[in-house]
Amino acid sequence: MLHIEFITDLGAKVTVDVESADKLLDVQRQYGRLGWTTGEIPAGGYQFPFDNEPDFDWALIGARKWTSPDGEELILHRGHAYRRRELEAVDSRKMKLPAAVKYSRGAKNTDPDHVREKADGEFEYVTLAIFRGGKRQERYAIPGSRPAPAPTSRPQPQARPAPAAVADDDTPF
Repeated sequence: MLHIEFITDLGAKVTVDVESADKLLDVQRQYGRLGWTTGEIPAGGYQFPFDNEPDFDWALIGARKWTSPDGEELILHRGHAYRRRELEAVDSRKMKLPAAVKYSRGAKNTDPDHVREKADGEFEYVTLAIFRGGKRQERYAIPGSRPAPAPTSRPQPQARPAPAAVADDDTPF
């Protein structure tokens, strides 16, 4: 028997028993849909393969997609809104990095130092997740979604799935 500790959307710590390792992601999805998380954002954000970005299951980390009144698609996680940013590939003498998609927000003075990243000038930001390189992993995709075709150069916007119905007893966040 495995045990996983969640932090609820109200800050309570709850331990859930999981039958086996193959059920772990199902349990994370179930409680993640309620906005429950399994810990703090790691320094630099969660790292996922680039090809998982279009149909990534945000419930795995206790987050969800949301569209602002202005029509901007954001990711909500623990009361913060993260914007999608496309990063071009870097190919210089000092560094080589493939293209990436990053979800980040401006840092606040309440954010711990280990998650703050410096940008140009005095601006700091916090990265929730970055999708770069690697091989697609179906376990990170929304269950039942079809694999997205490999991008040719830059990520293409994907159609949004229809919003899931929320039962009256589900806790929205």
